[in-house]
Amino acid sequence: MVAFHEAVGSYLGVSAVDQRALGVIGAHGPLSAGALATLIGLTPGAVTGMVDRLERLDLVTKTPDPADRRRVVISVAGRGREGFGEIFGGLSTAMQAMVARYSPAEQELIADYVTRTIDILQEQTRELTRTTRRGSAGES
Repeated sequence: MVAFHEAVGSYLGVSAVDQRALGVIGAHGPLSAGALATLIGLTPGAVTGMVDRLERLDLVTKTPDPADRRRVVISVAGRGREGFGEIFGGLSTAMQAMVARYSPAEQELIADYVTRTIDILQEQTRELTRTTRRGSAGES
């Protein structure tokens, strides 16, 4: 999985966190920088730099927020839509063919395993992040 995402990053010219941001924007629709920062766990300043970089690569666009013209909303655009569609369309087709090999009962068991694995990984990530932040807060 890591190798696949590294290949995606090389293909699009982006980092893993850039890919994560593109995925979140694609899944949630247009987002403010603040909302994106919250969803991917970065500071607003880090998101601003990342979004500027993604915009230069024609992967996202920034447009004025219709509800508050002082803010911008970020949308997947151009190469972002095309590149992700191309990359993940092929992956989706291959995964659907693989899943079709299993009975509905087997698919249910696999889905349960994957869901529980993701839950454990998310909890362990939160714990590691809390531990890291506590350790960093104590440093001077």
